[in-house]
Amino acid sequence: MDFLFAKRIWFGLALIAVSGLGACASKDPSDLAFEEIPAEKLYAEGLVAMETGDRKGAEKKFEELDRQHPYSNYARRSMILTAYTYYKSGQFTECISAAERFLTLFPGDEDVPYAYYLIGQSYFKQIPDVTRDQEMTQKALQAMNELVQNYPDSEYTSDARRKIRVTMDQLAGKEMQVGRYYLERKEYIAAINRFKVVVTDYQTTRQVEEALMRLAEAYMALGITHEAKTAVAVLGHNYPDSKWYKMAYSMLNKGGLEPEVNKGSWMARVFG
Repeated sequence: MDFLFAKRIWFGLALIAVSGLGACASKDPSDLAFEEIPAEKLYAEGLVAMETGDRKGAEKKFEELDRQHPYSNYARRSMILTAYTYYKSGQFTECISAAERFLTLFPGDEDVPYAYYLIGQSYFKQIPDVTRDQEMTQKALQAMNELVQNYPDSEYTSDARRKIRVTMDQLAGKEMQVGRYYLERKEYIAAINRFKVVVTDYQTTRQVEEALMRLAEAYMALGITHEAKTAVAVLGHNYPDSKWYKMAYSMLNKGGLEPEVNKGSWMARVFG
């Protein structure tokens, strides 16, 4: 990600950076807030600061460029670079804010896909463990989905798709965690509702196998055997080698039942 973006920036603007630095190299940096400095010089100095690892310095140069020359092409370029430097510094809230501002002001710019990617990455880096609130996971998924749907040929799309799979699995894992909580407390309807979300909304995740087994378990506890048999049948058809299928089949067999799809079941409709 960093290499693809940086390559375009450095290659296209290396000459500007060199010439800009040579123009006013003797100025005292303390005069920055009081003297109008050419946009190309601020931009060039920001690039050099980035290249040397001085992210704070780069942020200051780009922020000053935006303040002094808000309508210049350099300000447009520096805005996305500001978001990037925030991201690299772990300032994810600031990165998101800068990238969103860029999207608002320059919705047709060539770096719009990268802005979405930075937003998604910033949320992705803040995903908590599955026991906690998953707001950041939801927002990461939303940003990555916007990138994939609106810019399918972007150089960032391949990684965005991988991140989507991770976030989907994380959200499914949260539903499973809550479902197990209800199941342990014999609150079977509440548990079923959670496992149903996994099966219907997160069908491509690794959580589906256990969700089907837990559905069979909850339905058996409620005496709704036709749904329990359907859950095990669907599990066996789609994941015949799964450990969850072996567990579900054994549970069903102990009750004197065999897997069988009830065509009127919601699970039969979901799995077609």
